[in-house]
Amino acid sequence: MAKRIQISRHGGPEVLEWADYTPPEPGPHEVRVRNRAIGLNFIDTYYRSGLYAPPQLPSGLGLEGAGVVEAVGSQVERVRIGERVAYAGGPLGAYAELHVLPADKLVRLPDDIDFEQAAATLLKGLTVQYLLRQIGRFQGGETILFHAAAGGVGSIACQWAKALGLKLIGTVGSPEKAERAKALGAWATIDYHRENVAQRVLELTEGRKCPVVYDSVGKDTWDTSLDCLAPRGLLVSFGNASGPVSGVNLGVLAQKGSLFVTRPTLAGYADTPERQQAMADELFAMLGSGQVRVEIGQRFPLAEAARAQEALTSRRTTGSTILLP
Repeated sequence: MAKRIQISRHGGPEVLEWADYTPPEPGPHEVRVRNRAIGLNFIDTYYRSGLYAPPQLPSGLGLEGAGVVEAVGSQVERVRIGERVAYAGGPLGAYAELHVLPADKLVRLPDDIDFEQAAATLLKGLTVQYLLRQIGRFQGGETILFHAAAGGVGSIACQWAKALGLKLIGTVGSPEKAERAKALGAWATIDYHRENVAQRVLELTEGRKCPVVYDSVGKDTWDTSLDCLAPRGLLVSFGNASGPVSGVNLGVLAQKGSLFVTRPTLAGYADTPERQQAMADELFAMLGSGQVRVEIGQRFPLAEAARAQEALTSRRTTGSTILLP
């Protein structure tokens, strides 16, 4: 018997239940991980609210965690009992003391990466890896726009972009968050409560705008993001913090300069165990070198996941947030 957070219906943080849970025995290609730390991410709130549909209800929540392999299925060869691992993909159920998942979803942790750091970093760090290293094919020196630059993903993006020689303009919601983004490596910041984002981008780039805009906000920033793109620029829409983008008129892309749009996911890029481990190894190398540092701004007991999600959705968090079993 173990404990987990689960949902039996969709809604706000109040639907999160602290429940007894008996995890199944691992199947032939599965492992059971005893979580030591669990990552909190915006996508967790999408499953809670019903924006994304879990396979069934009741359902566990969470996609990211780190811990120790406690049991392995009969066909598992990639990892061993007692090995330190982390994961940042399905199935749902990371908000738990014990989690059973396919062995192919795991990455091995190097000795210099602890459980809290891994849980706070892996999903966000792998996201930044594919955004900047695979989607963005940069030569160095480019000026890019990154929304929510002081958040969990943005905090890593500011540092990684600086290491790549990019000028990252980050949007933020307060002077304090602007200060934080600049301290992490943002070239410039725009406070969207006080400034016109598109106009400031035009000024900062001397009229050239940006070749790539990274947008995890969604509905509220869609039009602004398009207005910040240079001709033939690329809008990378990788999140829905303000709600999903809908009713897209492709003709607008032509009118605004033959623009490109992509809606990527981590699963689309970390699509084999080997590629996922290689992406994680690059992330761990950035952490090990000190070029990327991850601040854990908030720690909550797992039983208080509702309070943690409230803080996240009300934008009262900075850096990464973890849940502790």
